[in-house]
Amino acid sequence: MDIKSSAFKAQEKIPAKYTCEGADVSPPLSWTDVPEKTQGLALISDDPDAPVGTWVHWVIYDLPPEMRELPEGVAKTEVVENGAKQGVNDFRKVGYGGPCPPPGPAHRYFFKLYALDTKLGLPPRATKKDVEKAMKGHILAQAELVGLYKR
Repeated sequence: MDIKSSAFKAQEKIPAKYTCEGADVSPPLSWTDVPEKTQGLALISDDPDAPVGTWVHWVIYDLPPEMRELPEGVAKTEVVENGAKQGVNDFRKVGYGGPCPPPGPAHRYFFKLYALDTKLGLPPRATKKDVEKAMKGHILAQAELVGLYKR
């Protein structure tokens, strides 16, 4: 599987529009080569360089297996129009929360996509830990995109 964004290239700067310094909307993402037996997709975005340890920016799961993209600005609602559910990020909010690092060197922001052999069936507002636990033993493939951001 491969995941990319039309807004930024791998290992390059995430535009301010997708951060707390801009509109704080989710970036457009697209992916290819999803395994045939996929029953659902999950996406976790986090920052392992945060001062307090890995900071979770986005948890979205039970994306339909035929889906190949998330548009810019996914609504910050518990359930989105395609039926996917969104979890709670470390800002304690549902949906996407963009990069907002303290001043200093650039942080890495991982967008990790998982193809699963099952729908997770978790209720909305699940945490990254809940999703990772539910995915265990069900991951068919995974891909990641890393963007950078500093203030």
